[in-house]
Amino acid sequence: MSSVRADTAKTGRQTNQHLESAVAEAEQRYVAANPGSAKLNQAARATMPGGNTRTTLHYGPFPLAIRSAQGSKVIDVDGHSYVDFINEHTAGVFGHTEPVIQAALKQAIDDGITLGAPNIYEHELAAAILARFPSMARLRFCNSGTEANLLALGAARAVTGKPNVLIFGGAYHGSLLYFSHGPSPLNAPIPTIESVYNDVERAVSDIAKHASTLAAVILEPMQGGAGAICGTPEFLKALREACSKHGVLLVFDEVMTSRLGTGGLQGKHGITPDLTTLGKYVGGGMTIGAFGGRGDIMDRFDPSRPDAFPHGGTFNNNVLAMAGGLAGFTKVLTPAALERMNGLGDSLRDRANALAKKHGLPVQTTGTGSIFAIHFHAGPIRNIQDLDEGEKGRERDIAALKKLYQLDMFARGLYVTRRILGNLSLVSSAADVDLLIDALDEFLVNRGTLIRQVVGSAK
Repeated sequence: MSSVRADTAKTGRQTNQHLESAVAEAEQRYVAANPGSAKLNQAARATMPGGNTRTTLHYGPFPLAIRSAQGSKVIDVDGHSYVDFINEHTAGVFGHTEPVIQAALKQAIDDGITLGAPNIYEHELAAAILARFPSMARLRFCNSGTEANLLALGAARAVTGKPNVLIFGGAYHGSLLYFSHGPSPLNAPIPTIESVYNDVERAVSDIAKHASTLAAVILEPMQGGAGAICGTPEFLKALREACSKHGVLLVFDEVMTSRLGTGGLQGKHGITPDLTTLGKYVGGGMTIGAFGGRGDIMDRFDPSRPDAFPHGGTFNNNVLAMAGGLAGFTKVLTPAALERMNGLGDSLRDRANALAKKHGLPVQTTGTGSIFAIHFHAGPIRNIQDLDEGEKGRERDIAALKKLYQLDMFARGLYVTRRILGNLSLVSSAADVDLLIDALDEFLVNRGTLIRQVVGSAK
């Protein structure tokens, strides 16, 4: 297995202090090192728009194509090995080759798939999840976080008889509920009211103002796609109180954040939402979604009731997700394992911020537990509006810095996203984190002048 890092990976990068030229050099190095990924992407463009079927994985000049993985490492089609800090965008909690889950999946495959009936795993997986999330009296499975959020909001609108949903700018609740810099044109036709994340006064006012037509407030207790921006305890508590006061359902999208504690962020903050949505890692690496909450709401999905909500889905209880999820939740995802992973992430973030301070650079690492994001930004980061204000007039240069960071990390054998949102898995090691911190230190030294040119001075 070859490493992507060449002997010249450090040399030469300090001398180029022009952003456009630095990016061009890094891109040339990347293209030369990855002919297999380039060839595969070119072939894929003939059958898929942009050569991909998932926008999140697209970046120019072409994305790395991954052939295989082992533990905390991924290997691309050109044979380069990388330490994985993408981890399937937080879905890869268990790493890539967890033997307990592999054994469970093998048994399920050997027993036969697409069974078309209740199977022996689903009720036990549901029980294991409910034991960790007391706010969920009962739950239903589906196929993705997107589905889970759509179904939760559909249920909220149906039980309240009210049409509107309050969302927060920068939110990502799935490919049909996307609110980064305004709603996506593909969003589901659910009428929404946009408020401001971490702005207690604005959010409480918006809930009171629209209460008569507001079915639900939905939010991630830490906005992932917006840049790992944590909801403050005061903000989350105020939302719970305002929703209770005005008869509005509070929906916590914990598709991403449920990995941040045994009972997710709702457990860490002591907040009880009316509905919770899950996904990502819950199926042990297989496709899955889940939604659940108050018994009086979820009981409307009981098909034996005359007023039951219909909820189909061929693969809602697909046997691989049920078997893999059950093994993961009951045998691998222990409180101790979660505590170690999230503690390692807290250490990573502290060390990254200490490096930025040491070098006097406007670079911040946000998030909590095992999820982190690196921002080229001076000043507070409370919501996406703060980030937008910081990038105003220099959006292209900030994007170029992010591209440069990703390409430099690739050259060091570290698999990172271009939007610089990362996370750890249960098999991420202290040595893996040391590699990232060392590479970040090198980047801040080599690219510090460029960062100051684009962002300014640290505050």
